[in-house]
Amino acid sequence: MVTAATQLAPADLARISAFADLPAEVIDWLLAHGERRDLAAGETVAQPGDPADFLIAIVQGGLQFAAVRNGQRETFLRAEAGLVTGVLPYSRLRTFSGYATATEPTVVYALHRDWFPELERVSPELVQRLVALMNDRAREEVRGQERDDKLRALGKLAAGLAHELNNPVAAISRAADTLTTHAGTEPELLTALLAAQVPLQTLAPLLALANRTAMPSASLSALEQSDREEELIDWLDQQGIADATTLANGLLAGGLEADDLAPVLSALPAAARNPALCWLELQLSNRQLVRDVKQAARRISELVGNVKDYSHMDRAPGRVPTDLHAGLDSTLALLSYPLRKKRIRVLRDYAPGLLLVVAQPSALNQVWTNLVDNAIDVLPAEGELRVQTRRDGDLACISIIDNGPGIAPDVQPHVFEPFYTTKPVGEGTGLGLDIVRRIVLSHDGRVQVHSEPGRTEFCVWLPLAE
Repeated sequence: MVTAATQLAPADLARISAFADLPAEVIDWLLAHGERRDLAAGETVAQPGDPADFLIAIVQGGLQFAAVRNGQRETFLRAEAGLVTGVLPYSRLRTFSGYATATEPTVVYALHRDWFPELERVSPELVQRLVALMNDRAREEVRGQERDDKLRALGKLAAGLAHELNNPVAAISRAADTLTTHAGTEPELLTALLAAQVPLQTLAPLLALANRTAMPSASLSALEQSDREEELIDWLDQQGIADATTLANGLLAGGLEADDLAPVLSALPAAARNPALCWLELQLSNRQLVRDVKQAARRISELVGNVKDYSHMDRAPGRVPTDLHAGLDSTLALLSYPLRKKRIRVLRDYAPGLLLVVAQPSALNQVWTNLVDNAIDVLPAEGELRVQTRRDGDLACISIIDNGPGIAPDVQPHVFEPFYTTKPVGEGTGLGLDIVRRIVLSHDGRVQVHSEPGRTEFCVWLPLAE
């Protein structure tokens, strides 16, 4: 319900923090030119697209503000009685981008923006207070959006890292399960060999094969590999070996063929041949499983190293001589999952030698992350991303180039402006490239964009270390 603000008492407005200690004639002017609004609990005051025409002072109750992010409405602010919100003098806000809802029965004072010029004549002090409030609110919003952007970037990196870790962790888990099974099978095979009373000297060639380090040729085609497998299965069947198919797979994987096995098998009594080959295949399999575990562990160590290189978590904060190529490589490594997911081809075209700049490494990595992540978003499947570096006098020039659809000419002048975004509501804050710009400027550099359909290039210039 909307009524004249004169339905409010001067004491009601005096309790508003921004209106405190104002002269009585200013309070009277506010009451004469504003309106009182009574809101029911849950009533929507504003929603995306509504014109932002009123300064709102909460006299009683409270308002809850929410934005749509990733398709869901998320509350980001609750304002209680005594606070001022809505549009403020000199604000460029024209429409609301989120929702404002009363949390309980609420009374607000509203002043239309058309009265702001006269308000400045009536009370310059109040206008100064409101402008300071607007600046504080803008700074807080920027900090919050930056924090959200960093969390979103961290979420993407964490998701990619989790996917990358999944493969080696799964390999280690599978190897552990198989080794556990083998540990239970091996005593049975050894017992069978002992029961056959095979002399130790007869087993020596078998032990030698188990310890042989030769591996199968990696150059065999799938057809050649299949032919060899069939030949070994046939030979094992002729020798009366049970489960020839399973054994053939393992023996060939260990680099053994019929010519290797024939001398060993002919020296063994018939009762010992099957357990002997099963034991041999188990040993070869165990050796391969150990190699798999070592390879998976190296991959995990490499991923952890990428995270440390990217975040510089083991180094003191501050500006230090920084290898640009190492930072670019660690960023690409951590974004390898989304790059592979879209089958994006990555081309590195680095200047020869080291390119060192004095910088805060983690801040520069945020620049590369934002630029590469933006390129991934716009590139189609099987697109191309080129990362290029070169020397330009006493500057290093870093270019992130994609062959995506390009940026519209009318959009290009605005891409580095804070809160400017062409993404749907809830999918972008418009701060990613603003953060890039501010980090680069803080390092005495500059950043530019050149775009046309099929080619977009973001160029970053940074002073080279002396």
